[in-house]
Amino acid sequence: MLSILIPTYDYTCYQLVHDLHEQAERLGMPYEIIVAEDGSRSQVSIIANHKMEELSHCHHYIRKENMGQAATRNELAAMAKYDWLLFIDSDAMVEKPDFLDTYIYNIEKAEVVVGGLYHQPENHDPHKTLRFKYEKEADLHRSATERSLHPYRQLTCFNAMLHKPTFMQIQFDKDCKDYGYEDALFGVELERRGISVLHIDNPLLHNGLDTNECFLRKSETALRTLKKLNGKMEAHSHVGKAYQRLQKWHLAWGAKWGYRMLGTLMRKNLLSPHPSLLWFSIYKLCYYATLS
Repeated sequence: MLSILIPTYDYTCYQLVHDLHEQAERLGMPYEIIVAEDGSRSQVSIIANHKMEELSHCHHYIRKENMGQAATRNELAAMAKYDWLLFIDSDAMVEKPDFLDTYIYNIEKAEVVVGGLYHQPENHDPHKTLRFKYEKEADLHRSATERSLHPYRQLTCFNAMLHKPTFMQIQFDKDCKDYGYEDALFGVELERRGISVLHIDNPLLHNGLDTNECFLRKSETALRTLKKLNGKMEAHSHVGKAYQRLQKWHLAWGAKWGYRMLGTLMRKNLLSPHPSLLWFSIYKLCYYATLS
């Protein structure tokens, strides 16, 4: 019936597996939970995660080489023995007691069913304010109703159920070897093929906020990934479309100049306890311009 697939890297997700296992056992359906360590270096998290082997139908797969989330998800899907795949990121937390039941109720209503995510209402760590402000702004548009307005552009596999035969025809793009854009590119391919996507309100709590420095570094990596995709995603990303407009107006040089002159000041703001999301958008556009 259902294969629950969780890629992880240096993150302890035993509690997530435990909570999912409890719900699956209550449903009494055929299921499996597979966690894949994507080259994790933290022995603490690996040992903690390995406890899941004591739970029925749970498997802990350790890969020493880091392949990236896209390739790891593809490998997990190939390992899965059931026809429905539920992808969940390891830094998720289950708070809904009927989380799995809601997915089973919606099974076969579409080839892809997306549950969504949300964040805690408050953050008390000044070192994590950039990611928190960014995600809380995004949370305003993450209801199933809002996501359904643009079902392919609002797709995230942080928490999503997919029909395995459909997924195996597409899979995540192997060019997404580093952080960023594998979900967005997957959504573009689903739309191109006319594959049905259903958005439902069945969210998981995103519990893994990055520090400002880590999130800024991830954002830069994602932009380099966008550039490496050689146009596959540029017309479908906010930064890519903004840069295309600058090129059309012969103003791309201005963004490059902006990064050289103001990059240090922008980074100082973004790494502070009070970062500006407007400066974050400008910084990403200027940084992307330097990659051309």
